[in-house]
Amino acid sequence: MTLPADLHRPAYGSATLADVLPSVSAALGVGDADRLGLAEHLHGARRVAVLLVDGLGADLLRAHADLAPTLAGLAHPLGDLQAPCPSTTPVSLTSLGTGVPPGAHGVLGFVTDVPGEDRPLTHTQWTDDPDPARWQARPTVFAGLAAADVPSTVVGPYAYAGSGLTDAAYRGARYAPAVSPGDLAGVLTRSLAAADRTLVYGYHAELDLTGHVRGVDSPSWRQQLAHVDLVVAQVLDGLPDDAALLVTADHGMLDVPATTRLDVDATPSLTEGVRLLAGEPRARYVHAVPGAADDVLAAWRDELGDRAWVVGRDEAVASGVFGPVEDDLVARIGDVVALARGTWAVTATRREPVPSVLAAYHGSLTATELAIPLLVGRGAAL
Repeated sequence: MTLPADLHRPAYGSATLADVLPSVSAALGVGDADRLGLAEHLHGARRVAVLLVDGLGADLLRAHADLAPTLAGLAHPLGDLQAPCPSTTPVSLTSLGTGVPPGAHGVLGFVTDVPGEDRPLTHTQWTDDPDPARWQARPTVFAGLAAADVPSTVVGPYAYAGSGLTDAAYRGARYAPAVSPGDLAGVLTRSLAAADRTLVYGYHAELDLTGHVRGVDSPSWRQQLAHVDLVVAQVLDGLPDDAALLVTADHGMLDVPATTRLDVDATPSLTEGVRLLAGEPRARYVHAVPGAADDVLAAWRDELGDRAWVVGRDEAVASGVFGPVEDDLVARIGDVVALARGTWAVTATRREPVPSVLAAYHGSLTATELAIPLLVGRGAAL
């Protein structure tokens, strides 16, 4: 299956976010899945911090390096990595935590259908239904470290402690809630110092939120990037001598002007035969009523034209964009998959009033959405 020239299949197994933690684990002496060759760049570090900045796309960081001198000064030895598909936070965090592509772990979108129950699951609002251990049954890298007596800590927003997504992506690690970006830096460095050999992962949320609401070409976004740079500087200042810091992201993002938005709720041809609209504006899953899948696919292809790559479920799976998809997970993908091209977004102003008025989005497979940095800082003894 050939994708349009402007969309790209993630390089699972060699250069994606899913390859980071298995490589870190190997560098810490647990397992041999150093897919990125990180052991060479970590120089024997026994304590490793991984800081994921939500929305810090590699293209965005390069364009604003002057606002982030600390980040710009870190080593960039491996080039850009890629986000998974769809390029959205729940999918990326679960790929990071499990070390496998979305088709293996089953968190396949921001919003997905719960097969057989005719209801959507918004992964960022998920608590315990469905059971996280069943919905995402793959073991995590954190659990593998724990089994080898290497402790790990996840430092993230206080509100996400105990959530379904936290359990799915991070089970096996101790969750240490942070109440602010400064607290994130403090808890992360204290957790690193608390063990002789450890992995500490931190999640920073505010840059992505600012981008969605204000746009990535806004003074607010640029000022927030400067704040991210300060957090990174604080972590580096507190880094133990035998520790290393990796900074990465879950996706890039791009502004979407009013002229490249198509509203499903104002386009009758896009709603006929549709049982459930899932996904998000740049990565749509369309679930058809029984018997209508072919008609829905034809209608979406006709209406969207070259504004999106529109394919049926089987074609999407065969393309490899999700990695190999487990048989029991296939139904979570829509009967129709529509991945936006250019700056297009498929909104739904009635069904999704708040997401439909955001300034910037991500989720598709353009280079800007996929490209994420992997930056390295080292303690004084390394």
